[in-house]
Amino acid sequence: MLVTAAPDSRSAGPAKLADVAALAGVSVGTASKALNGGGRMRPETRQRVLDAVDTLGFRPNQHAQSLHTGRSWTVGLMTTDGIGRFSTPVLLGAEDALGAGKISVLLCDTRGDAIREQHHLRNLMDRRVDGIIVTGRRTDPRPPLNGIEAVPIVYALSPSSDPADTSVVSDDRGGAVLAVEHLLATGRTRIAHITGPVHHAAARDRARHAVEHLERASLELATGRVHHGEWSEAWGRRAADAVLRTAPDTDAFFCGNDQIARGVADALRERGVDVPGDIAVVGYDNWDTMALASRPPLTTIDMDLAEIGRIAALRLLEAIDADPAPGVHTVPCRLIVRESS
Repeated sequence: MLVTAAPDSRSAGPAKLADVAALAGVSVGTASKALNGGGRMRPETRQRVLDAVDTLGFRPNQHAQSLHTGRSWTVGLMTTDGIGRFSTPVLLGAEDALGAGKISVLLCDTRGDAIREQHHLRNLMDRRVDGIIVTGRRTDPRPPLNGIEAVPIVYALSPSSDPADTSVVSDDRGGAVLAVEHLLATGRTRIAHITGPVHHAAARDRARHAVEHLERASLELATGRVHHGEWSEAWGRRAADAVLRTAPDTDAFFCGNDQIARGVADALRERGVDVPGDIAVVGYDNWDTMALASRPPLTTIDMDLAEIGRIAALRLLEAIDADPAPGVHTVPCRLIVRESS
């Protein structure tokens, strides 16, 4: 039996791309595309190449690659969310996908300031990034970046207001339906909805889809209307009291975020109401800090922010390879069932 040994980078000098290709059982061209994050190939093929890179200790010459391809192998990640509650999981998901192709990431925090955004944008252009991912802390559409060269851009979570751009967003309709359907499946029919400010797209969209799904079940909200307020626990406590004064037979609360839901749960506990025995509570976002610290822990909707970031990165890589996918791409939400329902 003939045995072929893997190239020994220790004895034969630094490993070359040809050595990586030979060990992975692919062509040099395929190995190059796998490392650059480009091209269409099976995930296991790309992984074989990456494993071979680790085994051989291969280090690509980034300068030579840049001269050869005209690419910098860097991508800008621009966020308007200084707190990072929503943008950090998105950015981590994007970085994981980009890192698989050995692409460097430059993070810029604009803090929601237009002047700071233009400053970071000029820096990214000076560094000749191959593309940019833009994200924020709200699902409201945002104006597209302006005053830049022809660099691919993908908007994540906060979509571009230009339908010709590529945006990757959470499926708020699907999330609201999951929440309401779960409550209906547990026998709840008098559902109240407490959410954030009416001028926020997330509050409007989740409320609209919740009402529409109840109507399809020949039901309406317990109080006959949506309760808009702040994205806060304090608002959740006040609104819960108001709902129960108006509709004491309420048997469930669907809340626009986990902070509101935790406030509702606190108010119910102070009233001596059994959750979920008497009234069920469902939140939105699956923010561990809120959902797990609530008493009882909250059933909630997870927007899968990391997946939004990962898909945004893949769409950006496609656009860099001259295969853009314009339009809005939605990522499904997940129902996380805990003790509150």
